[in-house]
Amino acid sequence: MLAAAGSGHPGGSLSAVEILCALYLCVLRHNPAEPLWPDRDRFILSKGHAVPVLYAVLAECGYFPEEELTTLRKLGSRLQGHAFAYFQPGTEGLRTPIQSPPGIEMCAGSLGQGLSFSIGQALAARLDGRDYRVYCLLGDGELGEGQVWEAALAAAHYSLDNLVAIVDRNRIQNDGFVDDILRTDPLIEKWEAFGWRALDIDGHDLRQVIDALEKARTVKGKPTVIIAHTIKGKGVSFMENTASWHGRAPNREEAERALAELA
Repeated sequence: MLAAAGSGHPGGSLSAVEILCALYLCVLRHNPAEPLWPDRDRFILSKGHAVPVLYAVLAECGYFPEEELTTLRKLGSRLQGHAFAYFQPGTEGLRTPIQSPPGIEMCAGSLGQGLSFSIGQALAARLDGRDYRVYCLLGDGELGEGQVWEAALAAAHYSLDNLVAIVDRNRIQNDGFVDDILRTDPLIEKWEAFGWRALDIDGHDLRQVIDALEKARTVKGKPTVIIAHTIKGKGVSFMENTASWHGRAPNREEAERALAELA
């Protein structure tokens, strides 16, 4: 996708592969044939630049044809460079997606907004008497946004135990290493102080990811955050743990090397 587009964000997409696979293939209640099913679980990609991994998983699940993936970032494509969802009112109060891929819940790109949006979704479930759950993926660099912590306070205040935040802790953001820009550790203690149940896992161990997501279902009276320790550019030797691959697409030769390593 990224090589065909000539632009995009490989590092933070590769660091979230196991998280997205665990969600869509094992945990989420969803239906590709009915993307706006009212009782579906919601997945909110707050780190919207990592949308290539979400597109890949949605295509794998059957939300749209895999052939469409190579239209990423092209004029006229539904697959924008950041998560994009545009809706208009439909019949019987339902929403109808317009020129946006099915399965995308929120426009993203301006970091820090996804957790607030997720709170709205979680509160809506409570008000509507529905039992769906809301999952929000944030980047660790994104935690430098003050809105994230306002949202963290609000989620605990409203005891949103149907909300799960997942932090992709790959320790790199666009400008370099997170700790050099704005240190966020100790994360577990911070989230717990804000009133959340906090879990600490290896974000590349599928079993640990699935177990943590299942454990979050049992938490009552408070939201859950999963700190998933990951590696930027995971699986591609020349991308791993390298800040320059946050937002640079591989050329054809680099893409072939990367695919060979991932195979």
